[in-house]
Amino acid sequence: MPLQPSDIQRIASLARLNLDAAEQAAMLEQINAFFTEVVEPMRAVDTSGVEPLAHPLAVLHEMPLRLREDEARPPEARLREAALANAAAAQDGLFIVPRVVE
Repeated sequence: MPLQPSDIQRIASLARLNLDAAEQAAMLEQINAFFTEVVEPMRAVDTSGVEPLAHPLAVLHEMPLRLREDEARPPEARLREAALANAAAAQDGLFIVPRVVE
């Protein structure tokens, strides 16, 4: 389904582009050519029964997920000091805040 000139105007508006009529016509031609030459042939391929890949190279060999173990650990002292440097009041590595509930 090819795009219409109104589609190009909407896309240009969303992208905050000021396109004159000639630029809009050229953009319409380029985008419709892309859909015709690239997207439509890809949509024609039967992918039923094909399981999605988490990584493109997983088809060649098993790819482990590169996630670190989720473990609790104390924060780095320099990060704590940097955060507390901006505090109005701090004591023993903690923020001191005014009491709001009596």
